[in-house]
Amino acid sequence: MTTKVLIIGIGTRGDVAPYAGLGVRLREAGHEVTIAAHEPYAELVPDAGLACVTLPGDPLTALTGRISISAFRDYSEQLVEGLAGLREREADVLLLGVAGAPACHVAEAMGVPSMGVHLQPVDPTGDFPPVMSLLRRSLGRWGNRRAARLAFEVPAAGPLLAGLGVRMRARLGLPPMTPRALYRRRESTRWPVFHGVSPLVLPRPADWRPGLEITGYWWPPRPRGWQPDPVLRDFLASGPAPVFVGFGSLAGTRAEQYTALAVDALRRAGLRGVLQTGVRGLLSDDVLGVGDVPHDWLFPRMAAVAHHCGGGTTGSGVRAGVPAVAVPVMNDQPFWASRLTALGVASAAIPFRRLTPARLAAALTAAVTDPGYGERARALSAGVSAEDGAAPVVEAVDRLQARDGPGRRHG
Repeated sequence: MTTKVLIIGIGTRGDVAPYAGLGVRLREAGHEVTIAAHEPYAELVPDAGLACVTLPGDPLTALTGRISISAFRDYSEQLVEGLAGLREREADVLLLGVAGAPACHVAEAMGVPSMGVHLQPVDPTGDFPPVMSLLRRSLGRWGNRRAARLAFEVPAAGPLLAGLGVRMRARLGLPPMTPRALYRRRESTRWPVFHGVSPLVLPRPADWRPGLEITGYWWPPRPRGWQPDPVLRDFLASGPAPVFVGFGSLAGTRAEQYTALAVDALRRAGLRGVLQTGVRGLLSDDVLGVGDVPHDWLFPRMAAVAHHCGGGTTGSGVRAGVPAVAVPVMNDQPFWASRLTALGVASAAIPFRRLTPARLAAALTAAVTDPGYGERARALSAGVSAEDGAAPVVEAVDRLQARDGPGRRHG
C-alpha cells in the first residue's frame, strides 16, 4: 500500500529544487508525493512529475531590499494561513524543511507523524554559531549552543521557528504551548531530522542528539525533456571553458546592476563567462547571459563557479568538481561559504555587500589559475557523488509504513 507523503518546501527556488529530487526518490520507492511550495517556485514540482500544492506569498519579498517589519508580518500571516490550509489534505506523514517547521502543528492536528528534512543545520551545537542568524563569529561552545537554542525557545530570536508555532497552534485550535515546551517535546521525543547535505561538506556535530542525521545531498531532477539552448551550446564550444557567475533568486531584483558588475569583473580578469544575473542573451563575444539551466549539466562545463552560496547551489558546485568563488548574501549563505573555504575549494568569501568588479576579478583569477583549488574540488566531488543522500529518508518512510501502515486520519 502507498504512503502519502507531503513535503513542506517553504523557500525560494534553491530550497524547492532539492525537495523535488527527494520527492522523485520517494515516488520511485512506491510512495505518493505532494510538495507544498510558494507559487513563484512551484513549477519545479510538476516538472519533476510530482503533485503540487501552492502556498501564498513569496519569502523573497521579506528577505530582499529594505526589510520592513510590515513586509515580514504580511509574509508570516500568509505562511500561517497557507500551512493551516494543508490540514485538509490527505497525508500519512509530513516532511518539513526549516522554514516549514510550524507545519509540525499541522501534522499534530491531522493526527499524522512528521519528520524534518532540513537544508540547514539549525539544531544547537558547539561547533558553530546559529547558521540562520546574523552571528558570524563563534561564541564558544556553550555560547553557540545557547544562541541556537534561543532560536527555538524565544519568539523574538527565531520568528520562523518559535513565534509562528504559537500562532499556528492557535489557528488550528490546538492547546497552547510555549516555545520552550514545544522545544522540550521535540527533544524528548527525539524528533527525527535528516539533513540534505554531504557529511564530507558538513561533518555531523558530535554533540548532536540521536535522531539528527546528515545524509548526503538530494539532487534536483532535470525538467522533463530539457535540452540546452543551441546558443549556449555554441558559446561553450567557441572557446576555453568559461566561469559561471550567479546570485540565485536575488538576481532578479537588480538585474542590470549585477550584470554590469559581473561583465566588468570578467573583462578585468580576461575570462569568458556564463552569467545567471537576470539578463539573458549574448552580451559580448565572451559573455552570455542565461536563464534557468540545470546546474548538474552546466557547472561541470565551467572553469569555476561564483555564486551566492545557497545550500543547493553550493552542493551543485561541489558535485561538479570545480573551484568556487563564494559571494554570500544572507541567512545560511555565509555559513556555506565558510565551509567551501575550509575545504580548500574556494578562497576567502567576498560578502555580497563588499563585492566590486576588482574583487570578483581577483577571486576568479585565483580560482582558475591556482591548481590546488581544482585538485581539492575534484577529490571532494568524487566522494560526494558516491553518496546516496535520499536513501535514509526513503528508509525512514518505509519503516513508518511497515510500522503503522497508511490509512491514518486524513483531515
